[in-house]
Parts: sequence; structure tokens; C-alpha cells
Amino acid sequence: MHPLIRSALGKGDPALSEYNSKLLLRAYGIPATRETLVQSPGEAAAAAEALGYPVVVKACSPRLMHKSEAGAVAVGIQNEADLLKAYDRISAAVAQPLEGMLIQEMVRGSRELVVGLTRDAQFGPCVMLGLGGVLTEVLNDTAFRVAPFDTVEALDMMGELRSHAILDNFRGQAPADRNLLAETLTAVGRMALENEAIAEIDINPLIIDAQGRLTAVDALIVLRG
Repeated sequence: MHPLIRSALGKGDPALSEYNSKLLLRAYGIPATRETLVQSPGEAAAAAEALGYPVVVKACSPRLMHKSEAGAVAVGIQNEADLLKAYDRISAAVAQPLEGMLIQEMVRGSRELVVGLTRDAQFGPCVMLGLGGVLTEVLNDTAFRVAPFDTVEALDMMGELRSHAILDNFRGQAPADRNLLAETLTAVGRMALENEAIAEIDINPLIIDAQGRLTAVDALIVLRG
């Protein structure tokens, strides 16, 4: 069991925070946003300066699983004055104790995927790939595989999407890094197989930028029991 999961279970947390979820993703070779967990407005300003504006500000807690609905996210912050206003607004909006505030790079890309995992009672860990962002539930364009599976199966998943053309040259943008996407899909399955305490994984969105690079912008790992 990974130490991040063991620690969360020891504290009785229902999930890993977004920050720790992404630490676990990176440990399995999955690319995620550059970000810093901070504890004060001064630390937030320093982190934003180091990352470079624009940035995103998010409340971070293992018990805050729906940040947007809670008013705990601010995107496209362009300067320190707006950063400090967002920090204060989010701090006031969230009643529960926080792990800290997440200062995150702003990743741009018009193509969004979702990668997920559920643990089926009969089949075990099932990995999902689909069209991400706000269209995930509307279009329901998804493909599934039971873990473990190999790169060939991961590439087949991509071809099963009705919207698979967005992975190719798309409106002047480079094709998605399919090999990295395949590695991401197989890694999600491996993560669940090696950590029985994981109940669900949700990476949404996984953004494809204009150069075809992939970045997990938001992530949630829910624990069993």
C-alpha cells in the first residue's frame, strides 16, 4: 500500500485530497499540473510568482470532493491583488478545516478527456476513458477495460470513442500523445491493483494542449470503507 493511502486511512479520510491525489498520479508516471500547497496569503503570492500568472486557486481537503459547487475554486487569476481576493473569498466560503490552499498553473487546451476507475464487485478494477470536461455526462462517450491490460488494449480503447478524432490533428493542433495516454490508462489500472483501498479514481479533465501534451488538471482518489 502506498504511504499516502496508508496515512489517509489512518486519519479516517474518505479520499485523498487533490494535492495528494496528484502526488500519487505522478508516482505512477501520470502527468499532472505544477502546483504548490500553501498555508497563508503570503505563501500563495510567492507560489503564484514562482509558477507564473495566470494561476488557479483551490481549497484543498480530503473531505472537499466537489470544490466548484462549494465555491472553492477561482480560475484565470492574473495578478497578486486578484489572487489575494480569491484566497480570502475561498477561505470564507469553506467552513470545514483545510489541508491548505492549492496554487496551480493554468493549463490551456480545448480538448479534454476523463480517465476514471471503479471497482466492480464481479470484475474488479475497471478503467474508463471518455470525453471530459462539462461534456462527460452529456455525451456519454466512453470505453472500458478491466485491469490489468496492456498498451495495445489501451490504444484500442481510444479507437472505441466516437469522438476519437480529437486525438488526431485537430483544428491546427498537434495530435495527442497516444503513447502517454496509453501509459496513463494502464497506470490507473495498476494503481488500483496495487492499492486495494482505492475505490474510485477520477481524473477530469485530462487536458490535451495544442502541442499534444497531456496534463491531469483535477484528480480525486476515493478510498474504500
